[in-house]
This record gives sequence, structure tokens and C-alpha cells, in this order.
Amino acid sequence: MQNEVTVHDKKFRVSVKAEDIQARVAEIAGQMNADLAGKEVVFLAILNGSFVFAADLLRGIEMPCRISFVKFTSYEGDHSTGTVRELIGLNENLKGKTVVIIEDIVDTGQTMTDLLVYLKQFEPAEVRIATLMFKPESCCKNLKIDYFGFAIPNDFIVGYGLDYDGLGRNLKDIYKVV
Repeated sequence: MQNEVTVHDKKFRVSVKAEDIQARVAEIAGQMNADLAGKEVVFLAILNGSFVFAADLLRGIEMPCRISFVKFTSYEGDHSTGTVRELIGLNENLKGKTVVIIEDIVDTGQTMTDLLVYLKQFEPAEVRIATLMFKPESCCKNLKIDYFGFAIPNDFIVGYGLDYDGLGRNLKDIYKVV
């Protein structure tokens, strides 16, 4: 493990260690196995950032399930634009199913709010939210986060799927800007 890394023009220091991430992801998977038993579940991973979390989480899911991917973006560089754009759409039947959105981070909540509105047209039985990182101080939307790994302050972070302008996703630990 590296204590500090440089990505583009910024220095980052370890915030959450890889072993802590893996332990928490396993706990979330166990909670989901208990909560969602007997339901027809579709996991909906939000690309690009959630792909690492989604892969590790799904390996811990013990029930039959499907996974699909969508891509929305609201970030340019190290800040949110405030506008959410759909880049890759949904291709899964959600009618009457339990949908679990898998997200890397819920920051302002805008992307998640827009996604919840978007998903209503597909008539799911219920929608739950799972995020690895949650910034409660930044979230300005009224969201129920059903499963989250870590509540963090309003720090800019990279690693474990999270990036800074395309780089840093491959880091095993999560780093915060110094």
C-alpha cells in the first residue's frame, strides 16, 4: 500500500484501506442476502465508478440475480457540473422486480435523484440504493440510502473505482486529496 499518490496535479493520502473496504463490502452483501431473500432482484450498476464495488459485491450475493449497467455522468475533472447526462441506457426488464442501484459515491444526490425518476417508467416493485461512499454533508436531496459502505466528509477521493478525470480507478485503497 502506498500512503500517498499523485493523480494528475493533485496529491492524495490513504483514507480507507483495501482490507477495510473488502470487510465492509462483505457485510453489505450479507445484509442484502438477508433483506432480499425470495425477491426477484436486478442489480443496476452505475458506470464507470461502481464497477469495482459491483464486482466485489456480486461475488458475495448468494441468491439468483441479474445485473445490468447504465452510465450517467455529472462530473468534469474534480467537480460536479450540476447537470446529469445519460450516456448508456437500460436494457433490462424491471417491471415488478426489486432494483438495487449500485453506485460508487453519493455526493450531492443529483444523479441518484434523476435516476430514481428515470426508473419509475419501468415499474419496478421497489428500488433500493447501495453506495460504497456517502457524503451526508454534501447531499442536498432527500434520499434513503439502504446500504452504504462509508460515510465520509466532503473530501475529493480516488481509488477502488473512483477517479480523477479518468485516472486512479485501479488503486486498491481509497485516497483523499491532501
